Amino acid sequence: MINFFYELNPIMQSFIACLFTFLITTLGSASVFLFKKFNKTLLDSFLSISAGVMIAASFFSLINPAIDMALSLKLIPVVVLSIGILGGTILLFIGDKIFERKIKTSSDNKRTILLIFSIILHNIPEGMAIGVAFGSVIYGLNGATIASAITLALGIGIQNFPEGSAISLPLLRNGMSKSKSFLIGSLSGIVEPIAGIIGAALVLKVNVLLPYLLAFAAGAMLYVVIEEIIPESQNTEKKDLMAFVTIIGFCIMMILDVALG
Repeated sequence: MINFFYELNPIMQSFIACLFTFLITTLGSASVFLFKKFNKTLLDSFLSISAGVMIAASFFSLINPAIDMALSLKLIPVVVLSIGILGGTILLFIGDKIFERKIKTSSDNKRTILLIFSIILHNIPEGMAIGVAFGSVIYGLNGATIASAITLALGIGIQNFPEGSAISLPLLRNGMSKSKSFLIGSLSGIVEPIAGIIGAALVLKVNVLLPYLLAFAAGAMLYVVIEEIIPESQNTEKKDLMAFVTIIGFCIMMILDVALG
């Protein structure tokens, strides 16, 4: 089974990996059938682990290969990284602000809708990050291996579980049925397989874009962690514990990436 996956083309590998992350989102959304409300400490712990995992993935699975690719293309790494990381950050920042401005005057459930949009929005670069990771393997970069791409998908999948819960449970609390809350939470992750295909295709067609796309995905992921996940996980009396759990998440992803990469 593993050999079969390794022999697939990068686009299909990306699609399958992103289906896995979508499935984890669906499992998180299914928590509405188990709980009327999710234990906050447990949810904060999931979010904290997710933050650590995504930070490590940004550096070890995206930024490091971006540096190697920039050097191989005789580009200046600091310029490539700055353009890519700032580009990913600015795009998500603008998207958040545009949507936030629109819903201020059009919805009674602004916070829930904004949360749904934010998660959908940052699922796009997450899917692209997976696609770029698998697509970059073909160029034989140091650190760019199928194992490291799988590790990245695993890390993103881990943090998708609390995201699915974070959408479905508020909807349930606001009076929506369990089935509808589950469906909306689950569908929030459907953009990842689509974005994964696009990311892999772009890398395969235009290899000069690869370091920029890797850095772009890293910037988008870092923005999501800093702007959304860490503040949400720190919205508790157990801030010190959540900070410690975040470091544990970082170490887990670092060990997986270094060991498998």
